[in-house]
Parts: sequence; C-alpha cells; structure tokens
Amino acid sequence: MQQAGISSDRELSQKAGVPEIQVIRLRRGLALKTRADILLKISQALQISLTELLATLAPDFVELEKAPPTALEQEYQRLQAAIAQQRSSLMEEFQLASVQILESWMLQWPTAASKAQENHHLRAQKLLPLLRPVEQLLQHWGIESIAPVGAEIPYNPQQHQLIEGTAQAGEPVKVRYTGYTQGDKLLYRAKVSLV
Repeated sequence: MQQAGISSDRELSQKAGVPEIQVIRLRRGLALKTRADILLKISQALQISLTELLATLAPDFVELEKAPPTALEQEYQRLQAAIAQQRSSLMEEFQLASVQILESWMLQWPTAASKAQENHHLRAQKLLPLLRPVEQLLQHWGIESIAPVGAEIPYNPQQHQLIEGTAQAGEPVKVRYTGYTQGDKLLYRAKVSLV
C-alpha cells in the first residue's frame, strides 16, 4: 500500500472499487477465499500483478517465478566467475614459483634435520647452506632484514623493539632478533637490547 501511495484500507477499497470488508478479509488471511474479480481490482489499485498480490498474501500457496537475469546481471556473474578463476590461477602460479625456489631446501632439509637429530656432534654450520632457498624466496619477494643478529646499531623506535629497559633514539643497541621490511612497509620490528 505504501508503494502505491495508499494510506488506509478505506482508501484502497475506494480506489479499487470494492467494499472495505473485502480488504479486511484479505488482511485476515482469506485471500484464497476471495473472488478473483475482487483480487484483480485490488491488484490493479496497488499497481501490482495478481500473482504478486497472491504471493504476498498467501506465500505458502503461490510462489513468484524468478525473472530471468538481465544482461547486466549476466555480465556481473560472468565477471565474478572470471575473477574467481583468475584468483585460482594466480594462486597456483604463486605456489609453483615458490616451490621452484624452495625445491632444493624441500628435498634436502628433512634429511639434514634427521641426521642432526641422530648425530648430536654434527656442526650446525653445515646446515646453513640448506637455508639459502628460503633466503632467496624472501629476497625475491623484496623482504629484507633490518639488521643482522649481533649488530650494534643506533636505536630507532620505529624499527626496533627493546626487549627490556628504555633507550633514547640514536643510543647504541644490539640486535637480538632481526626484523623485516618489505619496501617501505615494516613487517616485524627488530628486537634489541641495550649495549
């Protein structure tokens, strides 16, 4: 009624040319027991189809058929499918490129870790070359360490996090855990301690 600009049952009955009692019967859920000519007049007064009126008043008995999608809706659905396909394809390419960079590490690291567990006298320095592919992957992604572990550098509160104590900007600190940046973006602060 609001969409048709009708404010009361009386106004609807007058506009449709039907007794007001018929509108009241519809409000009480008696649409299926109302004559077709009265329903038709009310639907015309409301500026909706008879099917829409019945679907609104008796939804358990009448369902509206979905309109076929418009050209715009079809194009939207096609673009959504294309984006999903492209996202999947890009993820596969990303994973493949990452695996290619990490291939030597993936093949050798489990054996090296197993040997290190078996032989407690194995020097850790021999395992370091196996981590080069991981370093190459980070370098390929533009990820750089802020400073190497053990380096003494001036304290920068934007890039460093003190493990304990307080320091002023520029005071010398020692890097305990390296931090990382990617371009201008700070990923992880370097954890530092006072010298």
